[in-house]
Amino acid sequence: MKKILLILSFVVFALQLNAAEYIVKQKDIYKKSTFATLGVMVKDRHPVGKLTLIDVPEKNKAEILAEIMADPNVEYVTENFEIRKPKQPLSLTDLKNLKEQWANQKVNLEKAWQLAGKGSKEVRIAVIDTGVDYSHESLSTNMVEGYDFRDNDNDPMDETGARNPGHGTHCTGSIAGNGQVDGGIAGAIPNVSIIPIRFLGADGSGDLMGGIKSIDYAIENGAHIISASWGATIDRGRAKALVEAVERADKAGVIFVAAAANDGRNNDKTEVYPANAGFANTISVAASDVNDSKPSWSNYGKRTVHLASPGLNIMSTLPGNKYGNLSGTSMATPLVSGIVGLLKSVDPKLTGAQARALLQATGAKVNIETACNCRVDAAAAVEALQKKKMLVVPMAAALDLNETVQLDVMNAKGAVSFASSDDAILSVSETGLVTAKAKGEARISAKDSEGNSLETLDFIVGQSSGNDGGGGGPTPPGECPLGDPQLCEIICGIQPDLPFCQ
Repeated sequence: MKKILLILSFVVFALQLNAAEYIVKQKDIYKKSTFATLGVMVKDRHPVGKLTLIDVPEKNKAEILAEIMADPNVEYVTENFEIRKPKQPLSLTDLKNLKEQWANQKVNLEKAWQLAGKGSKEVRIAVIDTGVDYSHESLSTNMVEGYDFRDNDNDPMDETGARNPGHGTHCTGSIAGNGQVDGGIAGAIPNVSIIPIRFLGADGSGDLMGGIKSIDYAIENGAHIISASWGATIDRGRAKALVEAVERADKAGVIFVAAAANDGRNNDKTEVYPANAGFANTISVAASDVNDSKPSWSNYGKRTVHLASPGLNIMSTLPGNKYGNLSGTSMATPLVSGIVGLLKSVDPKLTGAQARALLQATGAKVNIETACNCRVDAAAAVEALQKKKMLVVPMAAALDLNETVQLDVMNAKGAVSFASSDDAILSVSETGLVTAKAKGEARISAKDSEGNSLETLDFIVGQSSGNDGGGGGPTPPGECPLGDPQLCEIICGIQPDLPFCQ
């Protein structure tokens, strides 16, 4: 079996929280399952995801897990991970001039506000993180009720510590700083409703179950957008419970904005979740600097990272009515979340797929490897949305051989005709159904009856890294779902018919 290693990045599922803690996905969570008779302790249940958190005794652990996995009512078992945030590149720097926000200037927020106003309280954005200082002078006007899945109470206050300078509060300021405080800051959407959700503690840690429950809480409490500046460098099979939570957000119409990570690696080759979840509602974000270059630590990827956003030395809020600079794709992500919120205040029906295509079509071209090779431009996106400019959705895509995708052309006049730049790589029907025929890159052009035309960005056809969509699915053959190859070897000796034993 392939050995699975977790690599520390910006905020990651790091070490196993407890060697005996596992998450069980059941087909029917209310049906009595094998583990109820095996002496395991049930620590938590999450009916929305059909998940049960159990503590398995170390004695006879392999035999117990093998019997649980063989239960017809059990869909899969995976380990419960610890989430932890490293110190770099999130270095903290205080500035004297707290009003200086180069990122807001770079993405033309002032012009965007002139065009669209500064948002709407009807827009609800969930910040899932270390919590938020909801009493902060620059944030309090935009706060609504949230929850703390770290301590399981209704107080999601951001508690600082050696490993948390106020990460969640800083992310929230980039979204929702109200701009009403002398010496304060303004976020991308100064008038908005923020749902603060905490599952990472003062020590920078939390667990997988808490992250999943946070996502479902956001969905159930009316979030239009989830901002997730955290993730795991892990294969899709082991991330299936998290991927399924993102899929539930997709099905509920919630836009999911996620950080690409700070490993400096290509996410097309390195799987990072939830950024690589690959659903229509997801927007994966790389970081850019003041010169529109990629900081060395930012992850990237033509297939799996959708766009870039300012993420170096970002001025925002910190707990205790303080302000300071932090860096990371963690900082690039909430700026995008706020811009999407601003777009939702203009058009409440805007979907995640449409928002992503709009940001890609209107982004400033930069030399950062993403699906659009672009950096977000808030004003250009707002203007295109208000003027109902023609837009092809999706604007960019990564397809496997023989995979199809249906194009949607927004704001076209009359009938639309389509053409491929290379019919050998991509074919397109009269109705806009694109079929991947051979490895390579091609683009699709669309023209309406009035002669308005638009060409997509690159549609990439090639071998998928397994990140481009779909639910959690079964663990691929040979992939240990428990994070312990030796334990899986023992289990396969007991139950050789389990999927990962093949």
